[in-house]
Amino acid sequence: MLSSHLIADLERVCDYLVVLVASQVQLAGEVTELLATHHRLTGPRRNPRSLPSDQAVIEESHTDKQSTFLVRTGQPILDPAWTVKPITLDDLVLAYMAAQPRGCEPAARSALRVVS
Repeated sequence: MLSSHLIADLERVCDYLVVLVASQVQLAGEVTELLATHHRLTGPRRNPRSLPSDQAVIEESHTDKQSTFLVRTGQPILDPAWTVKPITLDDLVLAYMAAQPRGCEPAARSALRVVS
């Protein structure tokens, strides 16, 4: 077992990855399988809810005309509107570390009111 923030070091020697965020496992699996099931999609601007249900959005960014998603799926990406690129281990880890940890959604804020 190794623990490191230097992903390049891990990539050379590890074959299994566990990503912890806020003491919770966000991702675990064999590195080759994790990299094979995650893809960066770039194409016309879309709402992430319009993607097929088997494509879990891990990270997203948008411009006025373009969307980029990092998705996890075990199925091929068949939509010709997307440019599909593989991701690096660094991309993968950083995306999961930036994602909201499961079960740690921000608490609802109560409405502010003026008291006189």
